[in-house]
Amino acid sequence: MRRVSHSQVNGRCRSGGRLASSAVSARGVVESVLLRALLAPSPARRLVAGRPVTVDGQTLAPDLQAMLRLQSIARPRNEEVPIEKLRAGMRTETALVGGKQAIGSTRDLTVAGRPARHYLPSSPVSDEPGPLLVFLHGGGFIEGDLDTHDAPCRVLAERSGVPVLALTYRRGPEHPFPAAHDDADEGFRWVVDHADELGADPARIAVGGDSAGANLAASVALAAARDGVPLAWQLLIYPVTRVGIVTPSRERFAEGFYLSAEFIDRADASYTPRQEDRDDPRISILEAEIPPGLAPAYVVTAGFDPLRDEGEAYARRMADAGVAVELERRTDQIHGFFNIVGVGHTPRAGVDKMADRLRAALA
Repeated sequence: MRRVSHSQVNGRCRSGGRLASSAVSARGVVESVLLRALLAPSPARRLVAGRPVTVDGQTLAPDLQAMLRLQSIARPRNEEVPIEKLRAGMRTETALVGGKQAIGSTRDLTVAGRPARHYLPSSPVSDEPGPLLVFLHGGGFIEGDLDTHDAPCRVLAERSGVPVLALTYRRGPEHPFPAAHDDADEGFRWVVDHADELGADPARIAVGGDSAGANLAASVALAAARDGVPLAWQLLIYPVTRVGIVTPSRERFAEGFYLSAEFIDRADASYTPRQEDRDDPRISILEAEIPPGLAPAYVVTAGFDPLRDEGEAYARRMADAGVAVELERRTDQIHGFFNIVGVGHTPRAGVDKMADRLRAALA
């Protein structure tokens, strides 16, 4: 998820020093109002949201429109925020919109030398050894961690009955490309090699992620197919598929819909500072060769997301190569809806459907 720089939904706002300095004091008020608005009945949400926003024949969900409108009040431009504060802000925001989600149990562990979290549902879909989803969080390769994605991982595991193992990886700018990709691939292969310790069937392991995490998941899947490593399924949630690509959706939704062009530019500069790395097919997966045996994929995009077009282009590339692909565009959603499972009505429906697809794919 990422904060907006200017609000296209609520007109333009200036983000000079006064807004930046007042953001902290305004935050508590905005968050309180935000929660009340998103939990309110539909007519009240529409009142807070304002006039419907329609682009490309799609109408933005009122609960998300209300969230964008309120959050624009107290958000400085992300280019003004130091990286540690940026990361802390994401943890705060995702805790707010993710809420407290039920789960059978969780345990923190170490996978390939890095922190991980294992989510065990109350009612597993099958006895051990059973299926497992290896999940990689989003955050532009520069933010995000186990806590930012705790709530949606709980929802995926608890609703589907499929255990979820969330991994972490090194992030930019401290650790530029290919650090995150190396960690993701090493972590996945560790899981396959230690499947019995995790109660997992190696033939029923899937990989998934959102945004930058979906890019990592797709890269892991491509490498697994090339090397003959078993992989059952891919869950790719609004993946970034080409560094620096120009698409209609990147231009149309550059401002005002949570993920901004400004943040994308900062993330690119932080994780891929060397221009030549941006063409590497490990990160620009839209340019990668699709190997035989690539795992089936469920690709989910959001109608109001800058990354919409490139995610759908990658789904088509896989399908053209003979991969079994289900592509779904959540037409009324924004980038980051995966995290909004605690207060958003329409985002939660999308995540519930992901869990249902996960269960069907691995049961």
